[in-house]
Amino acid sequence: MGGGGRGGRSRTQRKHFRQNRENVWKRSKSDPDPSSTENNTSWTPFATENAAFDFYYKEQGIVDPQQWEQFVAVLRTPLPATFRINSSSQFSDDIRSQLEYDFVHSLRDEVAEGVETEAIRPLLWYPGNFAWHSNFSRMQLRKNQTLERFHEFLKLENEIGNITRQEAVSMVPPLFLDVHSDHFVLDMCAAPGSKTFQLLEIIHQSSKAGSLPDGMVIANDLDVQRCNLLIHQTKRMCTANLIVTNHEAQHFPGCRLNRNYERIKLDHNIGQLLFDRVLCDVPCSGDGTLRKAPDLWRKWNTGMGHGLHSLQVLIAMRGDFQFCSIMDSLVPSVTGLAVLFPYMDRIHLLKIGGRMVYSTCSMNPIENEAVVAEVLRRCGGSVKLVDVSSELPQLIRRPGLKKWKVYDKGSWLVSYNNVPKFRRSVILSSMFPSGRGHHDAVDSSCNVNVEEVTNGVNGNAGDGVQPVQNPVISESVEEVSDFPLEHCMRILPHDQNTGAFFVAVLQKVSPLPVFSEKTKLKIDEQYEEPANQSLNDAQVQQITSPEYAHEENLKEASEENLDDNEPNTEDMEDDPVTCEEHSAKETHVADNVQNITKRVPEKRKLQIQGKWRGVDPVVFFKDETIINSIRDFYGINERFPFNGHLVTRNSDTNHVKRIYYISKSVKDVLELNFKVGQQLKITSVGLKMFERQTAREGSSAPCAFRISSEGLPLVLPYITKQILHASPADFKHLLQNKEVKFEDFTDPKFGEKAANLLPGCCVVILSIGNTVAVESLQVDESTIAIGCWKGRARLSVMVTAMDCQELLERLLIRFDNVNASAGHVDESSNDEKEIQPVQAFNGKNDDNDGGTR
Repeated sequence: MGGGGRGGRSRTQRKHFRQNRENVWKRSKSDPDPSSTENNTSWTPFATENAAFDFYYKEQGIVDPQQWEQFVAVLRTPLPATFRINSSSQFSDDIRSQLEYDFVHSLRDEVAEGVETEAIRPLLWYPGNFAWHSNFSRMQLRKNQTLERFHEFLKLENEIGNITRQEAVSMVPPLFLDVHSDHFVLDMCAAPGSKTFQLLEIIHQSSKAGSLPDGMVIANDLDVQRCNLLIHQTKRMCTANLIVTNHEAQHFPGCRLNRNYERIKLDHNIGQLLFDRVLCDVPCSGDGTLRKAPDLWRKWNTGMGHGLHSLQVLIAMRGDFQFCSIMDSLVPSVTGLAVLFPYMDRIHLLKIGGRMVYSTCSMNPIENEAVVAEVLRRCGGSVKLVDVSSELPQLIRRPGLKKWKVYDKGSWLVSYNNVPKFRRSVILSSMFPSGRGHHDAVDSSCNVNVEEVTNGVNGNAGDGVQPVQNPVISESVEEVSDFPLEHCMRILPHDQNTGAFFVAVLQKVSPLPVFSEKTKLKIDEQYEEPANQSLNDAQVQQITSPEYAHEENLKEASEENLDDNEPNTEDMEDDPVTCEEHSAKETHVADNVQNITKRVPEKRKLQIQGKWRGVDPVVFFKDETIINSIRDFYGINERFPFNGHLVTRNSDTNHVKRIYYISKSVKDVLELNFKVGQQLKITSVGLKMFERQTAREGSSAPCAFRISSEGLPLVLPYITKQILHASPADFKHLLQNKEVKFEDFTDPKFGEKAANLLPGCCVVILSIGNTVAVESLQVDESTIAIGCWKGRARLSVMVTAMDCQELLERLLIRFDNVNASAGHVDESSNDEKEIQPVQAFNGKNDDNDGGTR
């Protein structure tokens, strides 16, 4: 993937992948062993109960009273492990078969006591049996010796990218987006990336070898370090259809050209960044993850939901409501509005007819139904709530609430009329079912108070921590929402042994009522860019950017010192509360919605390439000398599109180390981004296709660039030179030994052909059967190939040890009856044999692919 930032501070370390969150299921090293008889009474876990939690949710009625005990009993048990098979992986069917016909039977006797009767089973509601549930907690998988083979299988396939370990309910939102292969998709709060990975799977699922889908995904996250975690996760996908950006979700850039520019654009260029689908998985209090993070039991309070409500509305509306709500107070100056218009138009990020999914891992209606109702209210009929009750019928879900109450300062409030004036900056009208009075009570700062989130509203830790014995209930009539909120869904833990989640599906049916078309036309006529603006032009355009006011916040986020605990790579899965909350430390970035006229005078220069602080530039690679040398050396067919599809992260093309390949859709977005002044802050883009060979052998090769492991599947159907076809025996021989002399191959003809290749990178394709395939072998989705380096006397594998191990295990399963004389794989050689220098530059697990050039 593309580079991140420069310097040591922005380099994400493995330690950053672990969240510093206490967990009742994990005993710290300093705690005595609870199994020891002498210490058994001295160690007790945190209490998995909270009186305020029971008091609050019983009153809200999210669960029938007769089911309450079952509900909380399940909440107090560890969350079972679940994972998803990458359906676009070359080995997806093999992995699914291994689970169905091997592990289902071999683990049958290891069923833990409880409601489950099977050790592992597919999630019936997930299409194609590609998602699986195991009746073992993560701790059991790590500690139980009889589960070691299954545990090692999960770790290896997860690291390779063939599976993703992800909570079951976290898999739900992308399924309801109804993504097609030609869709442009925005994941607004994407880190750590499991949902992004899932969206990419769906887009790539129907792609054939050597082709790319027409759609693409933009994955955005506010925090720089979490963007790097997102890159690490999605890097396993090996996709050219992804852009990772670093913005506040509520201020994601609109990237819109003015009307005059659109008149002269080419047919296939885009004049505005529009999306067919938007995933809005927002920061939340996260009480749906109590089974995975039970330390939340003692931290939970009602103030957590109150403090995040405004930010959730801002993100769901993408910051546009602020312009609508103050429009009447602005001076009706067309010139003034012309400056603001590009940022008022951001709601058009979603196309008419497009679908947006709003989701949280919270059970609180203040963060769920109240936010959805406020979005519908502000959109004035332009957005509708979609009834998806007939989709995924085997997924047990509960309808959204039509009525709820707000708890504050020992009182249950059923209407905004009962909120004291001194509390109206905290308890907003949008938190109530009717939403009446919100124009009078909009929190003008829209700040999320960190102390309120962690300690209760206004820092009162008692509010929500201990319920009042006799809470006051307002005398107003309890409100009921006019919107069809029953179309929302709430997934509860005791229904299918999962975590909790909330999902709402919205569809944009018409333009939002911000301006009339007549007003828009006047604004377009006033707001014009300089003529003949080139991509590399240094002309100055005087505009106002919402990102300008937040550059310092972004700098602070990138320079924060994260947890220094020992890394636990097994915890690198989708964690809704940590991945989407952006936590209390980041809620300060909710934008201050102050008098908009104060922002207008702030000016900034039009961005040119590489001006985002701490981020390497994105540069189209057009060096014909290098491109032609690559084409000629590998005999790449002219049908493979190079022009405009290659980018680098270094503006000095004489020192380019990596060349990335981008899809047509990503190419269009990058070109638009240049034209609008680099509004997108891009931390990663494209698929690493070629990498400069820097080892001693590379200086003698005719071509200085080798094909990367990530890019090989895409370009393989178009290569006509530097190709070898190996029998299964010789292919395994290469994987086992990492480097083999020409005369040591089983097939002498194969060794002879290898010796006759030009020095440098070559491709070895696995042939079916024991003999070398003919030259006319057709490459398709089932073709298995690896990159190698042809030296003076030997072939060296340019694949990481982990990739070699995975391929060997797949081949043992697939071809164990083809060449019995080859013997069993010596797995110790994979783990203990030192990787040769030529292997250190490659593989999709190469962690040196951050901001390095």
